Amino acid sequence: MFKILRYVSIFLITACLLFACHTLAPTKLKRPPLKVQFASFVGEYPGIIAQQKGFFKAQGIDVELIYKPYTQLEQANFTAGKYDAISLSLGSLIVLSATNPDIQSVIVIDESTGADVVVAQSQIKTVADLKGKKLGANLGGFSEVFVTEMLKNANLTSEDVNLVKLEALEIPQRLKNNLIQAGHTWQPYLSEVMKLGGHILFTSKQTPGLILDMIVFSGDTIRHRPEDIRAFVQGWLQAADYWKANVQEGNAIVSKVLKIPSNTISLEGVNLTDLAENQKLFEFSNPNSIYKTAKIYVEFFIRSGNVTRIPELKSLFNSSFLNPPS
Repeated sequence: MFKILRYVSIFLITACLLFACHTLAPTKLKRPPLKVQFASFVGEYPGIIAQQKGFFKAQGIDVELIYKPYTQLEQANFTAGKYDAISLSLGSLIVLSATNPDIQSVIVIDESTGADVVVAQSQIKTVADLKGKKLGANLGGFSEVFVTEMLKNANLTSEDVNLVKLEALEIPQRLKNNLIQAGHTWQPYLSEVMKLGGHILFTSKQTPGLILDMIVFSGDTIRHRPEDIRAFVQGWLQAADYWKANVQEGNAIVSKVLKIPSNTISLEGVNLTDLAENQKLFEFSNPNSIYKTAKIYVEFFIRSGNVTRIPELKSLFNSSFLNPPS
């Protein structure tokens, strides 16, 4: 009898100890997904592939991708803290940093090498024909710099045309209604323009290195979730490499998720930048670095009054998240 009581006592003590250990063990809290907003340029789509192929999950990170084509409104939402990160052109980053300096670019996701285009009505044969005409562009950002460079190539200035503030997705309808005679856009809106009888007048192939897109994180997320950002970057780079090696499958994935025709999705004219290219772009001493291109935008925006102070460029770019954990 005493032997049975002794065994029962030992069992109860052991059970209590195990229960106590379990209740005292720290609970691992599930981190919320990183909220990342992206827009309508093909170079921003590797995130879709990373999510659909499980590359983010494999890195141990949950990502919520938010697709919103109206870029300027979403920049305000990002500044208000609604997103952890946002895809931005280099020019837009410079402008946004003037009012929200606590942000950093952690990866260059693409360079436009022909995908950005200025399209025009059929009667506009050359850039010189734009003199006195209405030209649509997203003023106050990289789009304005791009069309200004185009005009410069034809010995024109922005004073020689009537600039109209428009988003890329608005260009086809405005051309159709003759509210503008030319405008800056990209796919899938380029296909709409071509169906309406428009044609390509100028492309980013003629402005090498000017148009770069990147993922920009808030300072708060960088300070509190550095390992999650590192995991995000690794998943993104893996997806970009995968898409380049499996173009048709990648196009089909994007087409299904965004519900857009697959024939409007193309990597032609877009360089999805890999790890090695990113390391070179973030290298300050590299003559083709993002710092050199950023200065072009800074000087333009200072002259135009879009930016009233010169940003500290080294504080806007953070390459520490490019390499995987050691």
